[in-house]
Amino acid sequence: MLISLIVPCYNEEGSLPILYEALCNVRREDTSPDRSYEFVFVNDGSRDKTAQIIKSLAESDKSVKYVFFSRNFGKEAAMYAGMQKAKGDYIAILDADMQDPPSLIPQMIQDLDTGDYDIIAARRVTRKGEPMIRSFFARRFYKMINRMCDIEIADGARDFRLMRREVVDAILSLTERQRFSKGIFAWVGFRTKWVEHENVERAAGETKWSFWKLFRYAVDGIVSFTTAPLRLATYSGFFFAFLGFAYLVYYFIRAIILRIYNEVPGYPSLLCFILFIGGLILMCLGILGEYIGRTYIESKGRPIYIPSEESKD
Repeated sequence: MLISLIVPCYNEEGSLPILYEALCNVRREDTSPDRSYEFVFVNDGSRDKTAQIIKSLAESDKSVKYVFFSRNFGKEAAMYAGMQKAKGDYIAILDADMQDPPSLIPQMIQDLDTGDYDIIAARRVTRKGEPMIRSFFARRFYKMINRMCDIEIADGARDFRLMRREVVDAILSLTERQRFSKGIFAWVGFRTKWVEHENVERAAGETKWSFWKLFRYAVDGIVSFTTAPLRLATYSGFFFAFLGFAYLVYYFIRAIILRIYNEVPGYPSLLCFILFIGGLILMCLGILGEYIGRTYIESKGRPIYIPSEESKD
């Protein structure tokens, strides 16, 4: 049995040697004669020495495979490329920064060997060490998307998981360009066991995820897996159209029947009302534009990534 460990990398020259040693420890501690390992590193257009480090590892270790991108295509594309490259019966994805503890892999393998599950996935139970504002919005995001979607994404869910080959094949069959893997993992289904762990600090370097990148990623997730924002725009339109009609009836009764007139027109209130409705219209158009834009991108049929170099199988 071959176990593939996929590692997306973007400017991880400080973390890679530490991670590689940890993966080697996992391999050494596995005494089963029927199991072998391959390490699949995907260099997502790194600008530091990540590519050179991966090549040197491949030269000294035949188990190391790699895919280099022609530019930075993002972590989602890197995970997809890694799953395409991996040949294992069991396939795991983990970050290069050691925030996905490799020490969990042996237990994940044992759990998958029981045959009771198809996916063993990691989930953080705490966000210790994470900025408070990021942690707050992350929790709100999970609550919001689970209310909108017909799938459930666990709060604290990581991309770190060990999967059977049939699960990976199902994921690879979804060739959409705008990918949100946490949603895709949930959408394909299969029997999943969650492994909980404490939040782990990066081994080296700095996070590549700024607040705005995470915000854009959250928008991608919502737009990719639910049309609820479109329905919200529709309901808002009906609601304010009803208010406008009720407003018209009110003033008709007040002026025509009760003959009550205002000597001073309410220009400030009217202006605020127009600005509010105008803003709502622009918001609805923006929501519609998000979906149209993604349809436009998907219709081009561009590849998810472009490799510049690959190791030989």
